[in-house]
Amino acid sequence: MGIAGIRAIVVFVAVAGAFVSPAQAQSKATPSLDFEFFKTRVQPLFLAKHPGHARCYVCHSTGTTFRLERLSPGATAWNDEQSRRNFEAAQRLVVPGDWQASRLLTHPLTPEAGGDPFHSGGKHWDSQSNPEWQILAEWVRGQKAASR
Repeated sequence: MGIAGIRAIVVFVAVAGAFVSPAQAQSKATPSLDFEFFKTRVQPLFLAKHPGHARCYVCHSTGTTFRLERLSPGATAWNDEQSRRNFEAAQRLVVPGDWQASRLLTHPLTPEAGGDPFHSGGKHWDSQSNPEWQILAEWVRGQKAASR
């Protein structure tokens, strides 16, 4: 291939790249957070018993920055409207595709396992291999409920 052919390829790539907006390029690189995966896999973790610790719900349904919806009287799970609000609250603690920048994953993980030093509710997981932590990480990576 001669110089003319290489120039033609470079011009083609430059012109084609001009038609891809930065938003389109970013949307392909950044996963989206799936509500159904959150509702069916992540949200139940907030009600799960953790040996030596209170359930996440106990503290996070009252005076904390990460606020989960209070369960309706007699309910053992959230309804869809409450789940949607929990999803919105959890999204504020997550950077899609980046668990290390996602406080939802780093706060309850021990520093030795890659977590940050602060979580007033204690450290629930001492390993990134913990199945519950893995569920949170899957959600942050963009796992979809139907694709599991």
